[in-house]
Parts: sequence; C-alpha cells; structure tokens
Amino acid sequence: MRIRPLAVGVGLAALLAVAACGGSGNVTSSENAPAGARKPAASPYRPAPSSSPIQENEEQDTTTAQISTFALDVDTASYGYARRTLQTGRWPAPGEIRPEEWVNAFRQDYAQPTDDGFAVHVDGAKLPGSDEAVLRVGLQTRASEAAARRPANLTFVVDVSGSMAEPGRLDLVKSALRTLLDQLAPGDQVSIVAFDDEAQVLASMTPLTARDELKSAVDRLVANGGTNLEAGLVAGYEEASKAFRPAATNRVILLSDGLANQGSTEWQEILDRVKEHAGRQVALLTVGVGREYGDELMEQLADNGDGMAVYVSSQEEADKIFTTQLPATIDLRARDAKAQVVFNPSVVESYRLIGYENRALATEEFRDDSKDGGEIGPGHSVTALYSVRLKPGASGQLAQATVRWQDPDTRAASEAGKSLQAGDLAEDVWAKATPVRLQVDVVVAAFAVYLRDKKAFGMDLPQLGEHASRLAATSEDPMVSELATLIEQARSIS
Repeated sequence: MRIRPLAVGVGLAALLAVAACGGSGNVTSSENAPAGARKPAASPYRPAPSSSPIQENEEQDTTTAQISTFALDVDTASYGYARRTLQTGRWPAPGEIRPEEWVNAFRQDYAQPTDDGFAVHVDGAKLPGSDEAVLRVGLQTRASEAAARRPANLTFVVDVSGSMAEPGRLDLVKSALRTLLDQLAPGDQVSIVAFDDEAQVLASMTPLTARDELKSAVDRLVANGGTNLEAGLVAGYEEASKAFRPAATNRVILLSDGLANQGSTEWQEILDRVKEHAGRQVALLTVGVGREYGDELMEQLADNGDGMAVYVSSQEEADKIFTTQLPATIDLRARDAKAQVVFNPSVVESYRLIGYENRALATEEFRDDSKDGGEIGPGHSVTALYSVRLKPGASGQLAQATVRWQDPDTRAASEAGKSLQAGDLAEDVWAKATPVRLQVDVVVAAFAVYLRDKKAFGMDLPQLGEHASRLAATSEDPMVSELATLIEQARSIS
C-alpha cells in the first residue's frame, strides 16, 4: 500500500485539548544482550526518538470538507511495541504511536457478513455535558476455517544478526516457527531464508509433508553478524517468485527486530522492491521482536508490501499469531480496501479522524481502483473513531460510511455502506446502556493519543485509569485488564 504524506498542521480545538507532550522518549539499550553477542550498530532506517507530537489529522469543518477518505489498515505493531516499552518502564516515542493500530489490536463484536465482502457497523455516543460525540465505524470480514483456505506458499525471511541473540528475539522466532509448521496443511509449502551480513537459503520451497526437513532448517538458525535486511528480502522474494503458484496464496514473512545496518541505506529503494513484488501478488507480513525495534521501517515495509505489521514480545503472543491468526488468515478477503465517511453539515459542525494519518486519501481516490488501499484477510475487523462536534438540537442523518474493495482474484470492485442518525447516538458514552466495546475503544484510543501528545478526549491518566479499571472489572477479555495495568504503568512513569 502506498504511503501518503502526513497531514499538515496541528488539530484545532475539538474534543482534544492541546498540551505539550512529556515523557522520557524511547531509550535504547543493549544491556540485556547475552555475553558475546555483537552490539548492533545504529540502524540507518530508524530516526532518533522524538518527544515532539507528530503532525496529526486536523479538525475538519463540514462546510468546506464533509468527506473523510482513508485506506484500511489491520496493523497492530504500534500497540504491541508500546506495551513492551511501558512494561519496561519507558515512555513510548510519540512517532511510534499510531492510535488506529491500538484500537485494531482489540477484539470487536461486529457481526460478520454472510458473503466474502464486508459488514458495515456504525454507532456512537455523546460525551457528557457537551455537543461533542464519538462516532465509530466498524468493518468486518467473514472468518474462515484454516482447513477451508487455499494452499499457501510461505517464505520466511529470518533475521539472524547479532542483535537477535537477545532473549525474546531469535529464540522466540524459532519456537514460533516450529509450532507453525505443525499447524500448516499438507498442501502448503515453506521456504526459509536467513540473513545477517549476507542472505542464505536454508530450505528451498518444501512441501509440508517434509516437516522434519523444515524443522531441521529452523534448528540451524543461529545469531551472529550484522543486519543486511535488504539482502534478506531480495533472497526471500527470489525464492517466493521461483516457486510462485497462481492458485495459492504467496506470502513473504519477515521476522526481525528491524535494526538494519548493512546493505542499501535508502528507504525508497527497498520499499520500491517490496511494492513491485506486491504488484505480482506476493504479499509481505512483518513480525517484529526485541526491546530495541525498528518500528517505522517494519511498518512501512508491510504497508508497501500489501501486508500487515505485528509485534510480539512473549511466547503467548507468538503462539496467538502463529498458531491461531496466521493459519486462518493467510487468504485474502479484499484487496485495496478503502473507507469513506460523508458527514451531514446540517447535523455535524466539525469532525476529526483519530489516527490513520499515513493512510489518508483524496476524495476522488476512493473510486479510483488504480489507487492502493489496504489488504484485508478473513475474520479481520477494522475500526475508525471520529471525534464529532454536533450542531445544537440538530436531527437527521449524521453520517454515511461506505467501504470499497476489490475481489482478490478477479479485481472486481464492490461497495457496502451504512448510515447513522443523530438520534441513534447513545446519550452518554459511559452509561451502562452504551456498548462496552465502544467504551473500550474510546479508552484505548484516548490512551494512545495521550501517550503521543497529551490530547485524550479531555481526560487525563487518572480518569482513563478509572474507566479502564471499571471496564476490566466486568469484562472477561484479558486485554481490557492489561489496558488498565498499562495506564497505571504510564502514570508511574510520568
């Protein structure tokens, strides 16, 4: 997916009150590296951590801009890495906070469609004591059983540089790969490429009937040397191209800490390579690991590679991704998926999209099928939150949400949509009658925005913690309890 420039300007006064950002930034260290491991050189791809707010979406006046358009995104790496950072007592770097990835990391309860398209869900709630509200647009694809999917050609490109010797990096990757090999179907094929200073093919495309050979290749993964990520990706795509099966899902999966320090140092050269192969229907999934992590590089690789970026820091998370999510979501439901929300200026005075800064599209690009969107797999949900300022006493249709996508095989375009009436807004976002998942989404997004630039729907950390704790007390979702703990950890740091 093509990356567009960030929106220019600081948001106007809407639901989010402007304040300077604090925090310690993202301090990197090799203190946990095992003895004898080579200390990684500074990555030319990773900018120095910044404590400055990123340029975020501006508040839009509906008299001049009533349409919001963006490409869909199912990345979750921003949440995973920020969680790891907070758990180690550090404040995440503002540039690594992408609120949409935080919300999309959490489970939603959207109804699934009966076909291979999208179900569109639109709801919202007012904020107490004001004419302000939160609008939620939820998009959901139909899940599928792993046994029902088409066969897959998976090329694993594994970083075995010295920095991967740190506990929780290569050891985690190897364990996850062994487990995944037991989950894949007999019709699948796997190749394994390792890279440090150079790239090496440890297993050419091999049927899953030869699992023992593939597990032997995994056992030969040993950390040492520099990080020539370019060489690894080139070799991986060469393997994927040689073994390409038109009737299969063809995917390259990069497992790395993203701290590239050798090979080409030009971002665009590598991104162009990835985008070229994505155009040939070889998608890219990036799996990030490690306390020090090249977040921006891994995220942009996934976006240009028509894939997604995830981050894992524990065996539990790795098992969830490699044994549950990946086998069931290897297939695609939609290519170049985009969303467009049209606000009614007689009801909505202004609005602001939370996150998706680098997914923004021009209005006319929504139905231009030559413009890239996001690739969405089975069972995925995508959520977008808007802060909305209502016109006092206004009634009628508040907004119309539409999703457009292309069939993965035929490229035929389809659309689905749903509208929301102003009278359908819940009267109070924190009331018992308001959907719990909507309340959780608001807390998640507000916490992400607070960490980034201290703008959090008018709430500070104690208020966010209070709402998260209340929701955790009645929820069976362990991620909601984790959210409450993370907010408390942020309070102790700040």
